[in-house]
Amino acid sequence: MELNKKMIEEYEINPFTMMMRPVQYGSKVYTEVYELNDQFLSPFKPLDIVKKSCEYFGSSFIGRKEGTKQLTGITRKPPIIVDPHTSIYLFPTTAPTRPQCIWISLEHIKDRKPLEDNSALVTFDNDQSFSLPISIYSFENQFLRTTSLKTRFQKRIGKMEMMAWERNPPSYSRLGASEKKQSYIIQLKDFEKAEKQEI
Repeated sequence: MELNKKMIEEYEINPFTMMMRPVQYGSKVYTEVYELNDQFLSPFKPLDIVKKSCEYFGSSFIGRKEGTKQLTGITRKPPIIVDPHTSIYLFPTTAPTRPQCIWISLEHIKDRKPLEDNSALVTFDNDQSFSLPISIYSFENQFLRTTSLKTRFQKRIGKMEMMAWERNPPSYSRLGASEKKQSYIIQLKDFEKAEKQEI
């Protein structure tokens, strides 16, 4: 492997991260990090970066896996939520502890196709394509499971937000002057409309 990518010592997964894949350099495993508009080389393994990023966003890798289990029941090759606020959902191509495991961001997958050698050709939002050592069946399965995790989590959050709104609905007295004026205009128009219908 040629070290022709920008070396970066500290790296946190972010909304621009598309994929992280391991690469052998001597006796050490590095990580090739692909972002939408950049590429980096990290001296840490992909799983180490994932673990550190989970901690960066206030959780842990074990905690994120447990969250996935609670929401979906998935325990084998589980997708994880690295950060729900910026919609960072990742899934591994194989067991996370295996040295050949690649981590992929759900948000940036544009297309995927099967290849003759039983691998998958994955295209990302920036039109970069990579041949990955995973069957299209396994890739689709991981993709769908991650989508399910995202959907279930968002529904759970939506339910909590609705509950909070029902218990403490916005009060007219708390509206700003412009909002009160707009509310008054809407009510006036409704009143005028009702009068016309009665005539």
